Amino acid sequence: MSKAQLKSHLLRHLKGGEAFMPIDDLLDKISFKNIGDRPVGLPYSFYEIFYHIKYAQKDILDFCTSEHYALPNWPADYWPLEKTAETKKGWKLLKEDFFTDRMLLTSFIENEQTDLMAVAKHGEKQSVLRELMLVIEHNAYHTGQLAIILRLLGLH
Repeated sequence: MSKAQLKSHLLRHLKGGEAFMPIDDLLDKISFKNIGDRPVGLPYSFYEIFYHIKYAQKDILDFCTSEHYALPNWPADYWPLEKTAETKKGWKLLKEDFFTDRMLLTSFIENEQTDLMAVAKHGEKQSVLRELMLVIEHNAYHTGQLAIILRLLGLH
């Protein structure tokens, strides 16, 4: 497989939807009034999971590209304190930030200077490829949880 083919695969999977509904479509299925609902038996809401996805994606983006990276506190920094966004504007900004970060990851992958086999900018042994695969796997895993929450809320 060529470098270009590998990057093409990464880009397709970063957007999601290869074997499941893309996160973009799931976000369209939930209203602001329902993002904080926790279905019976689940310890998290749609908002909490999406916040976590966004935060982890940004952390890995920064780990690979930022000049100044500080390791967040696990698990406290990766999960919101509240089960819902306080305002519609806050929810909108969270979604916009997720897509902006995904676009930045896309640009990072597409960049000719990005060596997938190199150690990530702030890594010790972690390759850029490993970090990008981590974003893809993490987003896919939690996208499945978002789909389950929608079903349990009767919205999907």
